[in-house]
This record gives sequence, C-alpha cells and structure tokens, in this order.
Amino acid sequence: MIIHEENFQCRKVSFTHGSNEFYTVVKNRVHEYFTSKKISTHFDYRMVLKTIIILSVYFGSYAILFTGWLSPWQMWGICLLIGICTAGLGFSVAHDAIHGAYSSNPRVNELIGFTMNLIGGNKYVWSITHNIIHHTYTNIHGIDEDLEVFPAAIRMSKNMKRTPIHRIQHITAFFLYGFAVIFWVLIKDFKKISQKNIGPYKVKKHPRKELILLFISKIIYYTYIFFIPLYFLQLAWWQFLIGYLTVYLTAGMILGVVFQLAHVVEDLDTPVPTEEGVIDNNWAIHQMHTTANFAMNNRIVNWFVGGLNFQVEHHLFPKVCHIHYPAISKIVQQTAHEFNVPYHYHPTLSRAINSHYKTLRQLGRA
Repeated sequence: MIIHEENFQCRKVSFTHGSNEFYTVVKNRVHEYFTSKKISTHFDYRMVLKTIIILSVYFGSYAILFTGWLSPWQMWGICLLIGICTAGLGFSVAHDAIHGAYSSNPRVNELIGFTMNLIGGNKYVWSITHNIIHHTYTNIHGIDEDLEVFPAAIRMSKNMKRTPIHRIQHITAFFLYGFAVIFWVLIKDFKKISQKNIGPYKVKKHPRKELILLFISKIIYYTYIFFIPLYFLQLAWWQFLIGYLTVYLTAGMILGVVFQLAHVVEDLDTPVPTEEGVIDNNWAIHQMHTTANFAMNNRIVNWFVGGLNFQVEHHLFPKVCHIHYPAISKIVQQTAHEFNVPYHYHPTLSRAINSHYKTLRQLGRA
C-alpha cells in the first residue's frame, strides 16, 4: 500500500452495522469465479499490451512534435492526441496500479503507479483523496472531494449551497472540467500535501520520501511538458498556449465527464451523516446506492476508460484489475437482484452523459 493508515486519524464518520449478507455473498461468488477459472485477479497480457500501447502513443506523439515535419495544424492534432493519452494513462494504467490492482507484486504497482506522476499528478496524494476518501465516503458532501470540482460554479450535490451561477452549470460544467487538470498539475497536489486535514482525516505526518518525490516528479514533468517544448519548438507564444490548452482541456473534459458519470447522475444518493456522524447504510449497500455503471457492452469505452464504466464493480472490488470487471459484473448484478439491492447503470455512453446533464440542470435550479 502507498498509504499507511496509521499516519491518519479519522474524524467520526461511520456506517450502520446492518446485515452485510449481500457483500459476503457477492465476495464469495467473485472469489469462486477466479478460483474455478484458475486465473489471477491481477493483470494478464491484455493489460500489459494496453500499457505499452498508451505509453508508446503518448511519448511517441510528444517526440513527433520535435521532428519539424508537422504544420501548426498537425501539431495541434498531436496535442489533442496527447491530451487523450493523458486521460487514458490515468484511467487504464495509473488508476489500477495505485489501487494495487495491476499486479500482485507491490513493487510492480509502485513502479507502474509512477505513470500518474508522469502525466502531472502525484500517486501519493491521489491514493489519499481517491483510494481512501472517495472510495470510503462516496457521494457524501463535505467529505468526498470528487463532488467539489469548482464548487463555486458547479453544484454536484443537493446538500451543497446553491448560488445563481449554478443555474447555467449544465452548460458551463463540461468546459470547466477541462480546467480541473490545469489546477491539478499546477496547484492541487501542493495544496493537499500542505494541509493539516485532508477530507475526514487529520494528517499526523507525510513521509519525507513522498515529499521529495512530489517535488522531483513535478520538476521532471514541468521540464518535459513546459520548458523543453518552449525552448526547442519554433512557435509564436499564442500557438504555444493553444497547444497546452488543447492538451489540458482535452484531458480534463474526458477525465471530468467519465468520473462524474459514475456518481453524479439521476437516481443516485448523496446521503448526509447524522449529527452523530453515522450514514444510514452499511458500506457495501452505500456503494450500491451512490454508484452507477455505463456503456457496459461498448468495447471501445471498456478498453479506454480502464473499467471506470464498471464503477459498481470497481468500488466493491478495487484491488481486482479492471480487465476482469465485465465478467464479474454479471455476478454482482445477479446478486444485487437476489438481495433487492439497486444496481444502477446506463446502457450507452450518450444516455449516461444525458443523465449527468439532466442532473446538473436539476441541481442548478432546485
């Protein structure tokens, strides 16, 4: 594990201890699936091939920019491709590794997890805000930071304060998602690691090693993504700016939309703890009420988003590599039906985006 939980002290937020039979049964059935098939819950050749392809296209596209072969318009197209690959690396490679789902070998996960740093993020900060906070306190306002993407302009929960600007958020949100990546690579990681409290956790201390890695990896990223192109590419300043905005807005829009399609769509809950800090559901049932799948039969979406369209399975089994989600989704869906537990999904990507759009519009006007 990248995070050592003894470094954190959680404020009192807990789940009720009702029947956990659903989770017990679905875990046993998924375990039986892997046992009977005699397959690992981690990577196979498909995951390795995907990693090689996305990394090759990402750095290959970057290298082509310096050949002098391309017109400004062609260079813009390459920047668009780099933005797409940035999202793909986050979805399909770094995400699994930081969860410990890529490999059974922690050292492999640690190494592959550095792809998050390669695209401008930080695997240590991500493992706190995403692995621990988001996966434990999904859709809980004031704790789950995935609900706080530009909160002054985007209201993602009925529990957030509404302002007049939220009335047009169903139009502006998709554009603002793009700027979230700029904030992430330039400010967010430094801001989070300097805070005394992160979400519901009081930070006792950050490992010195992680602080050093944060600064070193940011310097490497800024060098290859900013300074080297700025020095070697013969472009006007405005062409240079357009290129960078293309990379970040493309990556940000893709990342923002895909993550929100799992939690900010119609029919999902955004519960509030009681005054005693209790959520009125056990953890597994809470995940089923706050999470949705989409485009489960779309092979292109499945390949690119790294299983994030199978968020139900991902939240229940975050240490299982995403290449197995289509198979185990049938087990989870059948078990949910037997226990009368909700299993939310949208059959296509377009219907999921439309549901997110409607949810934003409703939250903006409610």
